[in-house]
Amino acid sequence: MTSDISALLRAACTGLAKRDAHILNRELDMAGRTACCDGLAERPVPGEGGRLLASRDRIREGDIVVRKSYGQDILFQVICVESYAVGNGRATLKGISVRLLADAPLSDLVIADDRVVIDFKRQTVRESAEHLRSVRVRRATEAQTRQKRDRHRARDRSAAEDLFDLPGRVLHIDGDAEYLRDCMKYYKELGVPVVGKHVPPEEQPGRLTEMLKEFSPDVLVLTGHDALKKKNSDRSSIGSYWNSASYVEAVRRARQYEMDRDGLVIVAGACQSFYEAIMEAGANFASSPGRVLIHCLDPVLLAERVVNTPIEDMVRIEDAIENTITKRPGLGGIQTRGKMRASMPRTDMGLFGTGVS
Repeated sequence: MTSDISALLRAACTGLAKRDAHILNRELDMAGRTACCDGLAERPVPGEGGRLLASRDRIREGDIVVRKSYGQDILFQVICVESYAVGNGRATLKGISVRLLADAPLSDLVIADDRVVIDFKRQTVRESAEHLRSVRVRRATEAQTRQKRDRHRARDRSAAEDLFDLPGRVLHIDGDAEYLRDCMKYYKELGVPVVGKHVPPEEQPGRLTEMLKEFSPDVLVLTGHDALKKKNSDRSSIGSYWNSASYVEAVRRARQYEMDRDGLVIVAGACQSFYEAIMEAGANFASSPGRVLIHCLDPVLLAERVVNTPIEDMVRIEDAIENTITKRPGLGGIQTRGKMRASMPRTDMGLFGTGVS
């Protein structure tokens, strides 16, 4: 639809004098549209610090940017531009590797250098791959230990050989569609049975019970983006956070559905979330005790640890947190029972559609 409108606008501008095209572009901008007439590149628009920028330098949705006031420390993607008014332009941002939500004046934003973005993404891929390898090594070691224990306990050696591990199942509800896609790939690499749903944080409480009834998960992940709204916000006030109130309410409703914290294990929160309120609502693990940023894959790694710990064992809190990328003080939790069960016999099809056999 947008491309059709753009084509019509370009056609309407054909043959117009530059002055007329300029006027039409200005009217389109006032109507909230992106101007696309011939001659637009020569027309200055409001930009950084009140100076006029060529339209190709204008910050738009989807751009990767950094904030000058924070020393250009974090790469963000622009998800919404509220206004281009001189001195009043603002944009809503999300971290590209951390679960952070922020807003900033356009005058504070700079489009990130392409080489910086490429290097950052390469580094992120390397870190994720290294962490994936460490998780696989840990699980292989744990599996060997369990197999030796099962053989020692079993009277029938052939029966022991027929045992296999059946991990718990995860329902991952994410407020960010791109992060959900990355998380689903990671779950697949780790062999974790999972259902993923994209639901904005503010809608998660209202839709949660229906999804719990439909999927009956062992572990529930509630995440997306969050942050303190201001640097010096009152950390004890739920109103100081962008999305913490939604996560707290979603956890409460999940606990109304299943009160037992070992019956339904809940991982909730995002960057700088109100950790204490989320835990008091009934979560097993949450972010962020130190109000720091967390990695987009941290909730996945907490869930993985729980579903691959035998049900007769407790998940050690320190092990679960050390299994994440951010670690402390980004995440915290309580003692929780594992969700993996031994099963027999092996079958060609596997159980619960997981293909585990």
